[in-house]
Amino acid sequence: MAKRILFTGGAGKAGRHVVPYLVSRGHRVLNVDRVPLVAEGVDNLIADITDSGQMFNAMTSYAGFDELEPGTGVPRFDAVVHFAAVPRILLNPDNEMFRVNTQGTYNVIEAAVKLGIRKIVIASSETVYGVCFADGKVDPAELPLDEACETDPIDSYALSKVLNEKTARAFQKRSGFDIYALRIANVIEPHEYDRVPDWIARPSTRRRNHFSYVDARDLGQIVDLCLAKDGLGFQVFNAGNDENTQDRPSEGLAREFFPTSALKRPLEGNEALLSNRKAREMLGFREQFPWRKAVAAR
Repeated sequence: MAKRILFTGGAGKAGRHVVPYLVSRGHRVLNVDRVPLVAEGVDNLIADITDSGQMFNAMTSYAGFDELEPGTGVPRFDAVVHFAAVPRILLNPDNEMFRVNTQGTYNVIEAAVKLGIRKIVIASSETVYGVCFADGKVDPAELPLDEACETDPIDSYALSKVLNEKTARAFQKRSGFDIYALRIANVIEPHEYDRVPDWIARPSTRRRNHFSYVDARDLGQIVDLCLAKDGLGFQVFNAGNDENTQDRPSEGLAREFFPTSALKRPLEGNEALLSNRKAREMLGFREQFPWRKAVAAR
């Protein structure tokens, strides 16, 4: 069912693929960002997520000039998808990145809940498991990484994402609304599959991402499935594709590159070490853009 969606951060690496996907599914999307997204059917509102007043204002805004025509006032948004953030460490000073990510997420969720928007999807991150931005090599306690694994942030970015999940959970408990957090894997855009030969030749370069990834277009599907799935309360989903980024079984990768990690269960073939089983079982996710298909088509 088509929804009227406020999307923050649509001009970012993930958003510029997710937003067009949502539009293609019939949704009306207003992008709220510091820079506009140039995409057919999408209007933009330039705003700062760290300003609470701007977030309340954005969520009571028209999504385009056409919405003035009925003369019935501003329509209510059906959902908020929050992707806007400083996307990693080493772009801003750590304290500024932490401030933007945590205060921005608080402001977006608070405004949505207080305005009665009952579906909220936020971008969390694979980094919450403590491997991606670790100082040196860190093995997770167990593999595969699923949503039941303990989060173990040791950098400011991952810590901001864990706090954002806690913020989301708190607002969900207070409101009873559906708030889903996506622990997004390393986002790969279509043109980036040129890197696959290097991934395979130098597997150590993919270690910090657990040899996992999410195609930006498949991430769009996951977001759309979250918008369609009601009644789950607060949920966390790993958002990744089905297989690892190497042309070899995952159990061997795990034993070579994460030697102290315990295997929670036998690993099946090339399955991703960042497990997407929950998204497949609860949301019905079925990947459309595996890396092998993308490489074969080039």
